[in-house]
Amino acid sequence: MQKSAGTICFRYQSGAFVNRHNARLIPLAIAGHGRLLPGLQLFHQKEIIVQQSDFRQLELTTVETSMKTGPDDLCPCGSGKEFLNCCADKLNADVHRFNSEDAMREIRELLEGRDFASLEEANAFLSEYTQERNRVLKDEFDGLSPEQMHRFLHFPFETPELVGFASRLDTSPEAPILTLFNLLVEGLGDQGAKATSTGNLPRKLCRDIAMAYMGEEKYGKIYRYGELRSEPEFFDLHLTRLISGLSGFIRKNKGKFVVSSGCRKLMSKHGLAGIYPRLFREFTTRYNWAYRDNWQQVPLIQHSFLFTLHLLNRHGSDWQSNLFYEDWFIRAFPSILQEVSPIGEYYSAEQVLRRCYSLRCLESFAGFLGLVEIQSEADKPHRDFRLRRLPLLNHVVQFHL
Repeated sequence: MQKSAGTICFRYQSGAFVNRHNARLIPLAIAGHGRLLPGLQLFHQKEIIVQQSDFRQLELTTVETSMKTGPDDLCPCGSGKEFLNCCADKLNADVHRFNSEDAMREIRELLEGRDFASLEEANAFLSEYTQERNRVLKDEFDGLSPEQMHRFLHFPFETPELVGFASRLDTSPEAPILTLFNLLVEGLGDQGAKATSTGNLPRKLCRDIAMAYMGEEKYGKIYRYGELRSEPEFFDLHLTRLISGLSGFIRKNKGKFVVSSGCRKLMSKHGLAGIYPRLFREFTTRYNWAYRDNWQQVPLIQHSFLFTLHLLNRHGSDWQSNLFYEDWFIRAFPSILQEVSPIGEYYSAEQVLRRCYSLRCLESFAGFLGLVEIQSEADKPHRDFRLRRLPLLNHVVQFHL
């Protein structure tokens, strides 16, 4: 690249930009300014920035965006505490690290020996390069580009050009959470039900709902050694009540659980077709999925729910093992294994991650919300199962890829 006389020219060589006018070294730095660095795992937003600095070092900073509950809101885990004083520290402590050496090596090779009239020109060159790379479809993302995956992870409900969510379903939905929601609304009736001293539904109401939901035979097998004593013991009901509260459908008034007027109006006008979309959104954005199993936090499992739905949309017409979807998750985000700790000699980090993914994303999310049908495989270990997509998924979410 030829420059006119008197123009300050920067050449990238040996890992730094050299000002050919006064021989100052300006190292290549990475700062969090909004675009993804190509080739990196998508846990953070990054952009390469050339900075005027006298330091012979790489400055690595990261920006993480995630779905958050307000600090003054009640914690979605159901503890009754404010989010700031409960699960916030657990979520924020799970900071994702990743290896940028390969990407940096590629950038250095691209820049080596190139001349630029200014640092602004160098930045424009790098910006164009990263944008082009981020639009390339990747096999490990099952046909998504890094740019699309970034939107899936951080802005699932704010990217209508890629995916749309129904505000009201055009079919009468069926799902375990809706069956329990109906039973809960009927059980509360017009008078509501007094909360226990621990802030849960009364025992008799829980038993009545459990009997109606499971049937007498199944209820008898599960509670053959003792009656159901509290709401958390029937966790599916407990979860339904929590999500209904986050959705504004069930609330406490003077120590009693009551059905909100907004819920009754919505039910009267649209039925469960109007109720389901709000339950879906609160389940994915505000409820902490790790609350149910008490395993390690790994928020990426929840943040990647839309990627899982993308996989189910593409592969879910046939029965697949849960291992099939676990493999896809690990293939897309291999660096997350560095953030998971093994449990003694019993579970490796990969086994812990696989278990958390299947429990939270496939069973407790997709299964409980009626998006997939799940069958346990009798000839396999207890934790293995197979699943396939149900028609409801295509009514809830529409991909535009």
